[in-house]
Amino acid sequence: MDLDQIKTFDRIAQDLSFTKAAARLNVTQATVSMRMRALEDLLGVPLFHRGRKVTLTDQGMTFLPYARRILSTAQEAREALRRADRGRITLACLRSLVSPLVTDSLVRFQDRHPGIDVIVYEGQHRHLTAMLHDRQAELGIVAWPNLDPLVQDLEPLVIMREAAPLVVAPEIAAQLPPDYTIADVLALVPRVIALRWWQVDPDGAAALAQRAATCVELPTGPARRLVIKGAGFGVFVRSAIIDDLEEGRLMEIQPVDFEPLHRDTALVTLTPSALDRPIVRDFANEIALECEKVGTVIENRIAAVR
Repeated sequence: MDLDQIKTFDRIAQDLSFTKAAARLNVTQATVSMRMRALEDLLGVPLFHRGRKVTLTDQGMTFLPYARRILSTAQEAREALRRADRGRITLACLRSLVSPLVTDSLVRFQDRHPGIDVIVYEGQHRHLTAMLHDRQAELGIVAWPNLDPLVQDLEPLVIMREAAPLVVAPEIAAQLPPDYTIADVLALVPRVIALRWWQVDPDGAAALAQRAATCVELPTGPARRLVIKGAGFGVFVRSAIIDDLEEGRLMEIQPVDFEPLHRDTALVTLTPSALDRPIVRDFANEIALECEKVGTVIENRIAAVR
């Protein structure tokens, strides 16, 4: 089975004509017929009913989506090779940290390296570790420590600690009594929003969800809007709500019976040898600079990795 056979099969399936397929592919009709016979012999099934009208057999209909998937994968591979020729870096990043850690670092990096493509994938922790494991990404920004049992060998390059404050709408904060407790907050806003910032919820976050009359799990955007409306409260990492805090749309609260929370994240790679490429090291350094602005850098191993 080769790509010419797959392309020819797909073309016939679109045109339902060997003659039209030959014209569009710029080959002879004999070549089209030969390719289809070879493909059908290889698969062991007929793909087309041939006659005055050409139609797909049941086997041809079954094979068609797989054939198109093969063609799509081949195209993606060609594009990846084209990008590799000019140089590229791939990063898998927690969705909540793409804007605070990647945006400015990417701009500075590409100002110095305008010919280098940067591809950023976003998602949840388990999706990112899978990308790193499958070599889809060279660098990752993931929750730390990594608890994924299937990808245990991630190397941390930078470890950052970020505050995760408990926040409410300003009008809710104004109603809280002195030395207020979580019970006082729940009396005003019984709905707790869980955003799953951690791989495993800390005891404080888990206990908060258990005490609430209502608990909902939402993406960051809708969760922010719900809190701003006074219809819920929850724990957010500071970088996700910094503008809301500075502009007064949200207020950080500190109940006397609630321990402050934080989230640790890390810039990681499967192997330190990834930094043997100067452009990867340079991009990693730019991200490290943003980590210092967003949180507290606990450890930076980039300079030590050779």
